[in-house]
Amino acid sequence: MKNRKRFIVFLTTVLFSGCAVYAGLNYDQLYGESIPRDRIAPSYSKVAEHYLTEVKPIIENRCVVCHACYDAPCQLKMSSAEGIDRGAHKEKVYEGTRLLASNLTRMFIDAQSTEQWRELGFNPVLNERDQSAEANTQAGVMARMLQLKQAHPLPNQKVLDHDEWDFSLDRDQQCPTIEEMAKYEQDYPEWGMPYGLPQLADNENNTLMSWLEAGAPMASVPPAPQSTLEKVKDWEAFLNGDSLKQQLTSRYIFEHLFVAHLYFDDEEQPVFFNLVRSRTAPGKPVDLIATRRPFDAPNVDRVYYRFVQVRETIVDKTHMPYALSDAKMARLEELFLTPNYTVTELPSYDPVSSANPMVSFTQLPVEARYKFMLDNAQNTIMGFIKGPVCRGQLALNVINDRFWVFFVDPDMANLPSVNAFYERQAHNLRMPAEKESNTLPITSWLRYAKQQGDFLRAKNDFMEATFKNGEHLTPQVIWDGAGINPNASLTVFRHFDSATVTKGLVGEQPKTAWVLDYSLLERIHYLLVAGFDVYGNFGHQLVTRMYMDFLRMEGESNFLSLLPEEVRHQELADWYQGASTDLKHFIQGDINEFEQPSGIKYLTDTPKKELLDKLKAHLAQVQPTRYDLSTAALSNQGIAALTTIGRLQGEHVSLFPELSYIMVEPNDTNTAPQLFTLVRNSAHKNISSLFDEESNRLFSRDNVTLVRGILGSYPGAFWYVKEAELPALTEKVLAVKSEESYRALLDEFGVRRTSPEFWPFSDRLNQTYQSNYPIESGLLDYNRIENR
Repeated sequence: MKNRKRFIVFLTTVLFSGCAVYAGLNYDQLYGESIPRDRIAPSYSKVAEHYLTEVKPIIENRCVVCHACYDAPCQLKMSSAEGIDRGAHKEKVYEGTRLLASNLTRMFIDAQSTEQWRELGFNPVLNERDQSAEANTQAGVMARMLQLKQAHPLPNQKVLDHDEWDFSLDRDQQCPTIEEMAKYEQDYPEWGMPYGLPQLADNENNTLMSWLEAGAPMASVPPAPQSTLEKVKDWEAFLNGDSLKQQLTSRYIFEHLFVAHLYFDDEEQPVFFNLVRSRTAPGKPVDLIATRRPFDAPNVDRVYYRFVQVRETIVDKTHMPYALSDAKMARLEELFLTPNYTVTELPSYDPVSSANPMVSFTQLPVEARYKFMLDNAQNTIMGFIKGPVCRGQLALNVINDRFWVFFVDPDMANLPSVNAFYERQAHNLRMPAEKESNTLPITSWLRYAKQQGDFLRAKNDFMEATFKNGEHLTPQVIWDGAGINPNASLTVFRHFDSATVTKGLVGEQPKTAWVLDYSLLERIHYLLVAGFDVYGNFGHQLVTRMYMDFLRMEGESNFLSLLPEEVRHQELADWYQGASTDLKHFIQGDINEFEQPSGIKYLTDTPKKELLDKLKAHLAQVQPTRYDLSTAALSNQGIAALTTIGRLQGEHVSLFPELSYIMVEPNDTNTAPQLFTLVRNSAHKNISSLFDEESNRLFSRDNVTLVRGILGSYPGAFWYVKEAELPALTEKVLAVKSEESYRALLDEFGVRRTSPEFWPFSDRLNQTYQSNYPIESGLLDYNRIENR
């Protein structure tokens, strides 16, 4: 009987090769009706152990590296058992032209079972018909994709044919269902999985195929230890106190930490949690309140804040660890609960007020809010880097490729006049999320532009009085982290459509810098994290991007106020070369009417450099050394060679990828591999253009930053070199002047996506990263690896 079924499939394939009849293959007749199956085995069963120890590591290191987050091809998220069972969808999450917001498809939020995902249009990649070995391998997309790859490995080419292989993020995605697989196999025989990467090793493929033949039994993550659950219990009790002060405080904390991965910092192997809103109180199973935004109406009388264990593989591009401890709880009590103030009523959840933290949280002290965000400023800024988006060209082309971030001393916010000023300006600080996810861009932008202009004029008047005759306009106005907090300064790197934020002032002095005060930091969070909807329509995403223009320029203006009056507009003109007349009028008028002198006495004719030097000295005690080349376990000669590479600049820099990861094998065989990242920094005349970034490029000012360790989540190229070969590598890098010379560099030191050594190199890279930074690291993403 089994052979007869195989013969029917084979004969049908042959007879109807090239015909649309493929789409009508009657799998129901061959293998029965498709029905979601229960594949989750008990946590401590032998089946679960086999999946977790033998199968899952292969899926993570070969599949999850491309199939995680919203930008996973075909929405196939393989980072959890539930995600694999959910399957794939033909619609893209990233669709920048849609006129109406799309349906939400967030894993573990918008549906709770495979049946519900089927109702939302997801197609299985595992066989859901008869659970026989034959059906499981012939009627499952995943099995067929693996078999296709084994039958048709990558062609024997260093660089794959660009006419046949498309690695662009916006490429057309096939996303075949099982009924469409035969035609897919005929049309794209070399497009098995992993797509555009080497096939799996025989032992890995055999393990996966045996697992699939057995019906793909899986296991969810093991439950947290009892000792961890006791800490969860304590935190849930703290966050769900009955007083109005506690309820408002907890709402504020939730709306800032909902994208973070919470963990307890006293555990060797931490378990990560998400903070969620629930209809049920602690002690009962979580009944998740699923809304588009964390501040949308929960439609319940009482919200409870609960911990839910993260069930997905930790991937670097979305991982934002946030440490909890007894000291952290005491700090929250000190900031929000101990001070003598009264919360008279809880704020509304209507969109206009809930989208504006200056309205919804006006009863909480500004100082408490600001210090809460500053305590973990990297995490706060990281929210818009890693949070609701995994890809964000439209949002990210609003920032320069590398800049430093400083913060106004929070003690400046502990003034009654500051609180009163923000309260008076609440109407001018309204946010685009008040329009929810369907927005008309032009009319909205004009209104927000007027509000921002009104706010900046009022702010300039306020600053004129506060900083009269340059009083306080010195490095002392900048938060120094109390001499112990390395969050006091940050470096942001933009990698075209992704970005990275790190602690400290990394690299040489940048073109621009931001100085953020409370209102700016808060609005950035509510614009790009709490209020941003990746499923929103074109207007919502466009207005969000344009509003961020205002916030960036405000942060830049704060920095410029520390410079001598006579150079402020001169510096600004260099930052906005070729900007439109309207933009020039805006930034030279409303945003920069502040005329008080700087309180700094400048001694050179390069005041910006002098200022950045002074700020770096001011923050010297809290500058981390994590990315310093000098800390690498290499010889002085090796470090000198890398330092030379890190000085690259000029138009030829554009030949390098956004991120190149370099593994150096030390001369000392007892020393672990040393990892480095070469970051390309693309220069621009200005960054005010929405759609034609290329026309604003200043290739002659391009440069690089070379750091020790892994920076970013999306490698574009891999290099492997022995320490003794570093001078030769440097010579090759300096010789790159064309595409041909870049390929010559890769020929000698590159590990291309076509290399037979790709997967062993990948495993070693991820293992080394995990070993070096067990809390912060996650699997890297390979969707941007170049084909060169």
